[in-house]
Amino acid sequence: MADSTKIESHLNEDRKFPPAEAFAKQARIPSMKRYKELYDQSIADPEAFWAAEASELHWQKKWDTVLEWDAPFAKWFVGGKLNVSESCVDHHLQGARKDKKAIIWEGEPGEVRTLTYQELHKEVCRFANALKANGVKVGDRVIIYMPMVPEAAIAMLACARIGAVHSVVFGGFSAESIKDRIEDSGATAVITADGGFRRGGVVALKANVDEALTKVETIQKVIVLERTKNEVAMVEGRDVWWHDAVADVSTDCPAEAFDSEHPLFILYTSGSTGKPKGIMHTSGGYLTGTYATSKYIFDLREDDVYWCTADVGWITGHSYIVYGPLANGASILMYEGAPNWPEPDRFWQLVEKHRATILYTAPTAIRAFIKWGDEHVDKHDLSSLRLLGTVGEPINPEAWMWYHEKIGGGRCPIVDTWWQTETGAIMLTPLPGATPTKPGTATLPFFGVDAAILDEEGNEVGPNEGGKLVIRKPWPSMLRTIYGDEGRYKETYWGEYEGIYLAGDGARRDEDGYFWIVGRLDDVLNVSGHRLGTAEIESALVSHESVAEAAAVGRPDEIKGQGVVAFVTLKEGYDAGPELRDTLRAHVGKVIGAIAKPDVIRFTEALPKTRSGKIMRRLLKEICSGSGAISGDTTTLEDFSVVASLQAGEDE
Repeated sequence: MADSTKIESHLNEDRKFPPAEAFAKQARIPSMKRYKELYDQSIADPEAFWAAEASELHWQKKWDTVLEWDAPFAKWFVGGKLNVSESCVDHHLQGARKDKKAIIWEGEPGEVRTLTYQELHKEVCRFANALKANGVKVGDRVIIYMPMVPEAAIAMLACARIGAVHSVVFGGFSAESIKDRIEDSGATAVITADGGFRRGGVVALKANVDEALTKVETIQKVIVLERTKNEVAMVEGRDVWWHDAVADVSTDCPAEAFDSEHPLFILYTSGSTGKPKGIMHTSGGYLTGTYATSKYIFDLREDDVYWCTADVGWITGHSYIVYGPLANGASILMYEGAPNWPEPDRFWQLVEKHRATILYTAPTAIRAFIKWGDEHVDKHDLSSLRLLGTVGEPINPEAWMWYHEKIGGGRCPIVDTWWQTETGAIMLTPLPGATPTKPGTATLPFFGVDAAILDEEGNEVGPNEGGKLVIRKPWPSMLRTIYGDEGRYKETYWGEYEGIYLAGDGARRDEDGYFWIVGRLDDVLNVSGHRLGTAEIESALVSHESVAEAAAVGRPDEIKGQGVVAFVTLKEGYDAGPELRDTLRAHVGKVIGAIAKPDVIRFTEALPKTRSGKIMRRLLKEICSGSGAISGDTTTLEDFSVVASLQAGEDE
């Protein structure tokens, strides 16, 4: 009988891709031998490794102690003082970088703006002074609710410059979500815009803020960027236009030194049905982690045009649009709109137009590109790309292969990264000049990251045995607490194994020591005593030529405990009939084993997703639980009609 405490893993992937010789020759980490040397040193003496990385940032006062660790509370670079904005902007104003493009931005309607580091510095200082003039002080919490425009990054950096704690709320969230985050953080100011463009329409951001503010009382100022010119209500004494706020203020705002552990931002995790969970990150350690990972994992060079397609409302946007790349002096590309507006080739048009060299995007987006068809890629010259990355969830091997061959032309290494809002920076990843990659695995730990897979008793499991992914040593960019709720922080992340961080993901390591994420622990299915990760079932389905995307969830089963229900989106030209349903069930049985065959396969035109592209499996579970009712938070849902369509359908 299966051990019901272990997560089983049945997927095999034998394809392996060594780094191209030409890439490896020029890479910062040019071989596995060098990776292993540095990794071993970083684990034996993590404080020395992280101190060396931190010393490349701009410190106004060097630290006295690298780490104080009183599990589960960490303090990094104790006694050190810095200004995060200074390290990301001012630090590059000496020499040629001052005229280098810091931000290249394209709006959904097609307008383009660029800001050099010198111009970015002026804008950040000007807006920092505007914040101070509007009563924002050190330690105040500031909500940022904006479209993907340069001012979103400017607002973040301006808050950092004056020691205010920003909390970015994704522009797709509702008034209720804004209210919850204001209440939890005790914010005193909001930075927003009249609206943002999305698929040719206007998202009414200011109206959502106004609605939220009818239910809270702490907000004293609302600064509004004019973006879409839609009509908005302005409350006298509270609301001020961005252009008026910066009209008469100085561009000189000296960067004040703040303690390394001064809070930088609070970012709320999405999709929770309970109280928002405010993940708090501080200054010196977070910046060190994002700086080092950006430098090594994206192998940044002076002439790169780096495009991370995330929104600043998510941790990926914080770490790998704003703080990590700018601390490295990179040129970042920002885009406001959707990947399929006005046509499904918009991303490839942008890569070609701006000669992007690095593309960091989500597996969900990649699967959407596959579904839309290769003809949209074939129209464009993608030869500028030299490195690809994935983020947000495990990538299924077939999507990895398409990305490698179709977007990377078979020549670009892929860095498949695993990390979380809580970790702040990338934890598991290939290094593009060193690590032989396999489709579907985030491969090996980054320097200084002591990752392992444990069973219920806390013992490390053997090769290809499933268990719980943990990190055993503190790292600089780790969350410091859940804002206002130390008890929840301890219980959620440190309650399972003493002094060890529980990631909440199930995983296995293969014979090469590579990590494979098999799904969230709360998404593990218990089928006849076998604990199966949803990610593997989904990968098996997507490996069939007919399938564009799949989501697997469990539903109660009197005999097996749980049965598997798969929601499947097909590529163009395939018939969603009983024959294909039987074929797919057999295919999963062949790839994984009979135990993983879905009891039910439901074909659907689309899956319920957040605006960031993550599948909302919680909603799928509720749809197939028997009641069909939807409860909990649905404010992040991109298109509710998808859920309505699934609720109206029947199991087949």
